[in-house]
Amino acid sequence: MTVIQVEGGAMPGAGPAEELRLRLARLQAGAAAEPYPTARRRIDRLNRCIAMLVDERERIAAAIAADYGHRSWHQTMIAEIFTTVEALKHARSHVNRWMRPERRRLPLHLALLGARGRVFHQPVGVVGVVGPWNFPVNLLLAPLAGILAAGNRALLKPSEHTPATAELLAELVAGRFDADEIAMATGGRAVAEAFCRLPFDHLIYTGGGEVARLVMRAAAENLVPVTLELGGKSPVVIGTGADLAMAARRIVGGKMLNMGQVCLAPDYILVAAGQRDALVAALTAEIARLAPEGAGGADVSAIVNQNHYDRLAAYLADAARRGAAIVTAPGQAPLPEGRRMPITLVVDPPADARVMAEEIFGPLIVVRSTAGFEAAVEAIRERPRPLALYYFGRDRGEIDRLTRETVSGALVIGDVIMHYTVEDLPFGGAGASGMGAYHGIDGFRRFSVPKAVYRQTFLDTSALVRPPFGPRRSRLLDLAIRK
Repeated sequence: MTVIQVEGGAMPGAGPAEELRLRLARLQAGAAAEPYPTARRRIDRLNRCIAMLVDERERIAAAIAADYGHRSWHQTMIAEIFTTVEALKHARSHVNRWMRPERRRLPLHLALLGARGRVFHQPVGVVGVVGPWNFPVNLLLAPLAGILAAGNRALLKPSEHTPATAELLAELVAGRFDADEIAMATGGRAVAEAFCRLPFDHLIYTGGGEVARLVMRAAAENLVPVTLELGGKSPVVIGTGADLAMAARRIVGGKMLNMGQVCLAPDYILVAAGQRDALVAALTAEIARLAPEGAGGADVSAIVNQNHYDRLAAYLADAARRGAAIVTAPGQAPLPEGRRMPITLVVDPPADARVMAEEIFGPLIVVRSTAGFEAAVEAIRERPRPLALYYFGRDRGEIDRLTRETVSGALVIGDVIMHYTVEDLPFGGAGASGMGAYHGIDGFRRFSVPKAVYRQTFLDTSALVRPPFGPRRSRLLDLAIRK
């Protein structure tokens, strides 16, 4: 018999939907009792999150490694701990300023008569967060920077594909936060489906596009606003004057982060046909340099589970069958027994190959020959809008064209992925790669209600728009309505 402890007693035999409703009700009660937390209270909650991550980082790294089979310790420290702590610290440093009401300019005729306007940022209430498996700590807890800074409560749903990490986080959160501040909901598909049907005040989901449609459909039942971070195929453009060695170093370095199991990972490279072979040689050399021990090296993370490993292997087989060249660094080969796969180049697969039709989400890099920069721009515009677009080159005209003529969540020049670490830049997608953005002040605003506050003095300006009207009012309207 399942027993769920609630305030005032226990509820025997409850299913996931009932348990989740109880947890949400507790959070809603907390939000109602404290509708506008002070800056000190918000900072206290941010500090507790920071302390939890710093104090428990080794246990967190061990749990993630257990879920993956092998996860680079250094990459966990960088991507899961350091990056998340920095996001929380950024919010802590700025929350007092973010909370200040924003003064807004009013039309001259109202301002002269003493009217004033401002925007007051109120907490939305309780935010639901559905985290993914690829960064099971960062992408679940980093949104708390904006959520807590804005004065909200949160109910967190970690991925069932990283169960050791989920259970550890549930323990750690319960030890640092009251049930009416932050709560966790662990479990599989039934829990996730019930979670997304809850009447949150906002719901943020990070994951794939197919599930995102189900999330939106469930949220729509209660008119819950959603933020979706979905990923997609983020392209790299090799432009005029590009330093191929530098581009290869940064592309491969970005792909080695969690071995490409990153929503922002460079997915395919568009390069002029005359530069293709030189780029492939530079990429291959960089793979050998960054992973000298091959797929079994300590810095090479495993693929999260067998299904994803088999999916990636099927992409390679399909591309090879269709005539693409499969290139690996010398001496590097997959290790199926440990789900370890080296970074592998797929050179010029046909457009309908699976590796070009689907998000890779793994250590494969497609290299596609183009007729030049114009063809690269057209190829990007023909596809769904990506989460990020990466450019290597020195041509300002090309940069301007990519800025103005392509739509993506971010444009990164001279690197990959690093913009995610800049809290003053919004992080979010466009179209198929997501909707809504957070990080920094954008996260604070995303999880706030911007309340318009208008104040009028004793002068009765609204008398001008109340009947009875007459000739004098007509003359005033004639004076006011101009081109």
